[in-house]
Amino acid sequence: MKKRPVRKTKSAARRAADAQVAEFERRDLGSDIRAARTARLLRARSKPTSIVLDDDLVRQLRAKAAKRGLGYQTMLKMIVREHLDEY
Repeated sequence: MKKRPVRKTKSAARRAADAQVAEFERRDLGSDIRAARTARLLRARSKPTSIVLDDDLVRQLRAKAAKRGLGYQTMLKMIVREHLDEY
């Protein structure tokens, strides 16, 4: 007598999850987000400026920013925001 191969079936929860993934990948969610009007601008608009900094200051900013996983310009903006009211 031959054994029948065991056929694995997906559970109902697994099938539902697969259907959700397929729906997500198929749809363009941009129109849904615009229709819901829930998307907000997370970053305020910035104005490009130029300042002249000493090389050693930029080097220190880069080193401290790298330790925190930031860019030196982002680090500089954080410092300015934190200490602006002191002046």
